[in-house]
Amino acid sequence: MAPVTLSTVDDDLKEVIQHLFEIQSAVHGYLGPETQQELVRKIKNLTLALSTLSTHTKPHPPPPPPPQPTDPTTAAAPALRDNPDPPLSSIQLPPEIIDYVDAARNPDIYTREFVELVQRGNQDLKGKKEAFASFRDVLAREMRSAMPECRGEVERVLEGTGGKRER
Repeated sequence: MAPVTLSTVDDDLKEVIQHLFEIQSAVHGYLGPETQQELVRKIKNLTLALSTLSTHTKPHPPPPPPPQPTDPTTAAAPALRDNPDPPLSSIQLPPEIIDYVDAARNPDIYTREFVELVQRGNQDLKGKKEAFASFRDVLAREMRSAMPECRGEVERVLEGTGGKRER
């Protein structure tokens, strides 16, 4: 059995939503026995659509990995991230996003907050890096002036850590 793809599940969800909309419309415009028969038919169709969706989204054991080519010149299969319609089993969502959606919150807000948090962390790290680099340069300058016999070692450490070499 071929793996179920994301577009298949997407189509199944659209079908379920369409059936729910049709049931809502039929209930709103209820006219009597003929509408009741139509409602029964629509509910049966909804049940089938939900059953199909349930079948498609059941966890299946992952397929065995494709054999790795022994010849490096052999063209490899495209990566999953390059596939516009990946198998459903390859999609992994962070539990935090699932919790966010379960709490009726917008996952875009989670993404924005996460990006802002990473940016703040990067700014902190950049500041620390610059502070340590400045400290390294000051320490090297002071060590060269206080202990001229260690000048070679100080220069070697500066070169190894990306510092500026003084002449």
